[in-house]
Amino acid sequence: MRKIRDVLRLTAAGMSSRKIALSLSIGATTVIDFLQRARSADMSWPPPEDMTDEALEARLFPASTALAEIKARRPQPDWRTIHRELRRKGVTLQLLWEEHRAAHPNGYGYSRFCDLYRAWEARLSPTMRQTHVAGERLFVDYAGTTLEVINGLTGEVMAAQLFVAALGASSYTYAEATWTQGLADWIGSHTRAFAFVGGVTAMVVSDNLKSGITKACFYEPAVNRSYAEMAAHYDTAIVPARPRKPRDKAKVEVAVLLATRWIIAKLRNRQFFSLTDLNDTIRDGVTALNERVTRHLGTSRRALFDEIERPALKPLPGEPYTFAQWKECRAGLDYHVEVEKHYYSVPHQLLREKLWARITTRTVELFHNGKRIAAHLRASSDRKHTTVREHMPSSHRRYADWTPECLKRQAGEIGRNTATLVDLILTEKTHPEQGFRACVGILRLAKSYGAERLEAACTRALEIGARSYTSVSSILKTNRDRQRPATATDEPAIVHSNIRGPTYFH
Repeated sequence: MRKIRDVLRLTAAGMSSRKIALSLSIGATTVIDFLQRARSADMSWPPPEDMTDEALEARLFPASTALAEIKARRPQPDWRTIHRELRRKGVTLQLLWEEHRAAHPNGYGYSRFCDLYRAWEARLSPTMRQTHVAGERLFVDYAGTTLEVINGLTGEVMAAQLFVAALGASSYTYAEATWTQGLADWIGSHTRAFAFVGGVTAMVVSDNLKSGITKACFYEPAVNRSYAEMAAHYDTAIVPARPRKPRDKAKVEVAVLLATRWIIAKLRNRQFFSLTDLNDTIRDGVTALNERVTRHLGTSRRALFDEIERPALKPLPGEPYTFAQWKECRAGLDYHVEVEKHYYSVPHQLLREKLWARITTRTVELFHNGKRIAAHLRASSDRKHTTVREHMPSSHRRYADWTPECLKRQAGEIGRNTATLVDLILTEKTHPEQGFRACVGILRLAKSYGAERLEAACTRALEIGARSYTSVSSILKTNRDRQRPATATDEPAIVHSNIRGPTYFH
């Protein structure tokens, strides 16, 4: 309409049609068509001041205006229903258009139908522009705001973290409080979220939390082995969001925002004295959040979940995942691996090999190249050994440089009390190899403190009944080897077969 007004104005000024076309960058025939329509509509320059562009168009193009009115009377599709149906697996705009035309033969053509839907979709909030297939994604993250729990005995105020999960198609939300964002709490929240929705999605889109994603990378993120094992147990896949790309997990970002407003904010003036009480209250808030009717879709998250998402979820496994922590370790000279200050045996052929330990609350399993090579009941962290006899070689000489005889010989070169302590450590163990580490550590202290001080420290250790590397090292660090009691003598400790040691009474 702006160019038509310019054509009428320049014509009234006496400019030719060709010059007008060059000036306005339009075709000369277009200028002539505009002038003919103006003469037919008895239009001249200047038009009335109150004439709008719509009124001018109606006078110059009456046929197109009538056509627009006819189109406006066409049956309008229910775009909310169409947007919701697109979340079902296999449903496309082509299928929905065919159903629309079957119900309304005078409805829109396919291309116009698609254009109108895209225009309607563009007016939604940015978080709704993604198309999420039902049962495809579960988005998980922690809220940045914490909740307070008061210790009823001490009055200490402790901070609890809020875990939030949201399904992609229905936005069905789950939330719970945990003490930490550690791996055990992170995986435990996942298992409870799956139980809450009663199924498993094809993918889990997570934040790059260090507990679950050991390496945040745009191309090849590294997933924690325990987290990956949990995903394999539930037959799902972990897909971390790209670093610094929060829109990859926009669903849960919105869910966190809503949880902060409708759960955390409502609880700001309440006091809780246990995590259980807090989670009971959060559960009520989650139920209310899922029952609220959303304005942009006209239905609740719970209704959407029951309608389109619940049937698309994969079934839960027979048993929930049991949390297990993985640790990379190496078999030592005594063919044992250390797991939380306890030593577990492996076949002696794996000496110095890298292994993986799978640690649960009750068991410790050891793997080599993906194959389980040992399993033990988990023991307390007491620096003791759990040894399977089948793991031991026929001869205990696993390493040429370190044998009981070699250790005793080197200890004798330092001093009589050092030799006595090494001999006691080796003989008090069920198998001599179990004392190799302690003996090697004691002998190596001579490099740092000298043979004379080590001999004095071993003398002191024998006097107080100590039989470990830690004790000898502590004596040297605190200089107690130089603080001999008044009754001490320079004679070595008495060792005789007729003297009963501590093992006699056990």
